[in-house]
Amino acid sequence: MAPHPVVQAIIDLSAGAAGGIACVASGQPFDTAKVKMQTFPTMYRGFVHCFRSVYGQVGLRGLYQGSAPALMANIAENSVLFMSYGFCQEVVRFVCGLDKGATLSDTKKACAGSVASIFSSLVLCPTELVKCRMQAMHEMEASGKVAGGQNTVWSVVKTVVRNNGPLGFYQGLTTTIVRELPGYFCFFGAYEFSRTSFARYMGRDKEDIGVVPIMLSGGFGGACLWLVVYPIDCVKSRIQVHSLVGQQQGFLKTFMGIVRAEGFRALYSGLTPTMIRTFPANGALFLAYEVSRKMMMQQFDS
Repeated sequence: MAPHPVVQAIIDLSAGAAGGIACVASGQPFDTAKVKMQTFPTMYRGFVHCFRSVYGQVGLRGLYQGSAPALMANIAENSVLFMSYGFCQEVVRFVCGLDKGATLSDTKKACAGSVASIFSSLVLCPTELVKCRMQAMHEMEASGKVAGGQNTVWSVVKTVVRNNGPLGFYQGLTTTIVRELPGYFCFFGAYEFSRTSFARYMGRDKEDIGVVPIMLSGGFGGACLWLVVYPIDCVKSRIQVHSLVGQQQGFLKTFMGIVRAEGFRALYSGLTPTMIRTFPANGALFLAYEVSRKMMMQQFDS
C-alpha cells in the first residue's frame, strides 16, 4: 500500500535533507574553489593554485568558508527538490494519462525533475547568495571593494537587508531558474538512465543495484548537469557576488560583459574542481537520499 501523499511528501523531504547534508560534507572545499575561480578568474592560475593560495592565506577554514549557508542551501534545496520531484512525477502521470503510481520512463522522470527545480530555486537563491558572497569575501576585501570584517553570515545578511531589502536575497533568481531547468533535466535523466543501465547489466531491480552503482549514477548525473549549465552558473556567481558593491546588471548584460572582456573561456573558470567534486558529492547525495528514503518507506510498511 502506498503511503498517504502527506506522509510521502515528508519522507521525500527528509530523505532530500539527508542527501543535502551528505553533499556538503563531501564537496564543500571544491565548491569554494569553484566560486572563487568563477568570480576572480585572473587571480588564480588553476584549481591547484587556488587551493594552495587559499590554504596559505587563510588556512583550512578558508576552504570551508560559507559552509553554514551551504548546508542551509543544500538542505533547503534538496528537501524541496525531492519533495517536489515526487509531486511532479504524479503531475507527469496525470498529463500523460497514466495510472497513479505507474512506472515512468527515464525521460518522463527527467521532465519531473526539471519542473521540480523551479520550486527548489525559490529556497536555494537566498542561501546560495550568502554562500557565494562569503566564499569570495577574502578576494573582495583584498581588492579593496569592501571593508574588512564582513566575513560572517550575519554581517552578509545585514548588508543585503540594509542595501537592498528582503528582495535583495533574490538577486540572481532568474539566472538560477535558467540554470536549474535544463540542469535538473540532465541531472535526473542521467541518474535514472545510469541506474536503469546498471539494473539491466546486473539483472536486478533498480532499487537493489547496491551502493557503488548508486554513487556512480549520482556522480554521472551531477557531471551531466554541470557540463550543460556551467556557463550559466558562472554568470549567476558573478551577479550574486558583485551585487555586493552595487553592480546590478542582469543575466544578459553580465554574460556579454564577461565574453567581451575575458572571452568565453572565463565562463568555464572553476570547471575542474566542480567536475572533481561532482562524483563524491552527488554520489553521496543520492546514496543518502536512496538509503534514508528506503529505510523510511520500510518503516512505514512495517
